[in-house]
Amino acid sequence: MAELKRLSESRDLTRIERIGAHSHIRGLGLDSSMEARDASEGMVGQLPARRGAGLILQLIRQGKIAGRAVLIAGQPGTGKTALAMGIAKSLGAETPFASVAASELFSLDLSKTEALTQAFRRAIGVRIKEEAEIIEGEVVEISVDRPLSASSAGGSSGAPSGATTVGKSGRLTLKTTDMETVYELGGKMIEALGKEKVQSGDVIALDKASGKVTKLGRSIGRSRDYDAVGPHTKFVKCPDGELQKRKEVVHCVTLHEIDVINSRLSCTVHW
Repeated sequence: MAELKRLSESRDLTRIERIGAHSHIRGLGLDSSMEARDASEGMVGQLPARRGAGLILQLIRQGKIAGRAVLIAGQPGTGKTALAMGIAKSLGAETPFASVAASELFSLDLSKTEALTQAFRRAIGVRIKEEAEIIEGEVVEISVDRPLSASSAGGSSGAPSGATTVGKSGRLTLKTTDMETVYELGGKMIEALGKEKVQSGDVIALDKASGKVTKLGRSIGRSRDYDAVGPHTKFVKCPDGELQKRKEVVHCVTLHEIDVINSRLSCTVHW
């Protein structure tokens, strides 16, 4: 029994933010009266255009612009992409934003219609709700054991030929206001915690089914510690009750990501 797997690579659901010319933008930089500040949320200048974008933002929030498009025209470098990204960021961190240059459509192996379809589907997001077993608590301590060397040839002193390295292992101590538990960690979970840069004092949620690690914020109990935290650090309360609970989880994905998942499931052929 053999399996034919798709040779082309597909990106995972993990959202990766590319560092680019507009990666510092966090919104339109408007005050409560919808007036544009001189420099705010990564936006500088173009005050009338930002105020106009704020009016469009209000229409989107009120649901009065559904099914319509907005054309932003101007010379290169005047901030058209920055305005569009500012609108997307103001709508929420989960709002997808897709940028496509005309040169990309002509350089791709796909047809122009297919390339435009993929671009549109990257810009349409959906929320998927499901119930999942979640372990949620404040990190007390993370300890990782050094990987050991094991020999398949036998026990001579020193490092024998054919020695192999055993995967990493460790322990994670989590607590709530009512209890504290130590969990054994494997290599994949250690890698996931390192990817999210989890450290002592962080409040995290672990999905038991997928092993996904989500950092919810920094514990309020650690707010007075002399930790080097950035201005955007979010402080949350330490969870109460049981560590393991059943919660409704919302996944935000784009239509293109759903297409990628479906293509992975349908491209496996059994002989």
